[in-house]
Amino acid sequence: MAAPNLSLKLVCVVAMLCMLFVYPRATAALSCGDVQSNLFPCLEYLKSSGEDNKDECCGGVRSLNNIARTPTARRDACNCIKRELSRLGVADDSTKTKLAQALPKTCNVNIPYKISLDTDCSK
Repeated sequence: MAAPNLSLKLVCVVAMLCMLFVYPRATAALSCGDVQSNLFPCLEYLKSSGEDNKDECCGGVRSLNNIARTPTARRDACNCIKRELSRLGVADDSTKTKLAQALPKTCNVNIPYKISLDTDCSK
């Protein structure tokens, strides 16, 4: 039971990371809740090793990218995604890590940094 739950969490975190870099807001601060809600569909995508929910996941990634336009919003999203990735133990599952890192390309979204626990969100 713990492995599927961890996989789902990993997928959510990776999805959030992708969204964080792609979903800036013009003036208001971007909350982790915003990132999580946009990337939630990516949990199933990651959990299924990329077999299920791709369209919904990519819709969330694009939505996050559209609201995280400012440097501050992107930085906030990045930090939120990293926290979730760490909390979910994403680094322990190479398949999900690779899927999460590939989300921008999979969803045809350009983000200025790599989705990774090692990403420096201040840059």
